[in-house]
Amino acid sequence: MPIQSVVKMGNAQLATPSVPFAGSAAELRAIVQDMQDTMQEKGGIGIAAPQIGINQRIVLFGFDSSERYPNAKSIPFTVLINPVIHIIGDEMGDGWEGCLSVPGMRGLVPRYTHITYSGYDMDENPIHHTVHGFHARVVQHECDHLDGILYPERIKDMHYFGFEDELGDIVKQSLE
Repeated sequence: MPIQSVVKMGNAQLATPSVPFAGSAAELRAIVQDMQDTMQEKGGIGIAAPQIGINQRIVLFGFDSSERYPNAKSIPFTVLINPVIHIIGDEMGDGWEGCLSVPGMRGLVPRYTHITYSGYDMDENPIHHTVHGFHARVVQHECDHLDGILYPERIKDMHYFGFEDELGDIVKQSLE
């Protein structure tokens, strides 16, 4: 399947909430393959359908290791259709995030540390997982795309948002 262009911050489509996926199995497989190929080509650890111009509630995420997040524990590859997130507790943590739709930039973003997510896989089997830490952060980040939210909108202190090469050691030290 072809690698798709990634829709970037500033495009109104990224601010548009997505609709539930209700298409055919063949349509879903084609969309997911395009998402996966694009994510891998761009070096991402997750991607949402709106990032390739499809405003439907589909995300995928997962990696064994990541150059962008060298100390993050692996996350099993997951295709999540029509996801729902439930927050567990009030605990939040700050972490550096990047995004394929905001290339070359990073920001320090507060996220809930414990969540439960549910939805369906590509074979319409229910998915239900309780996760914490970086895994929870990734799921929240990708699901935000489905609601028309990009991570810079969640940053509390804009002193901690900028180009990766300018932030340099601040980001690098926190990722080690």
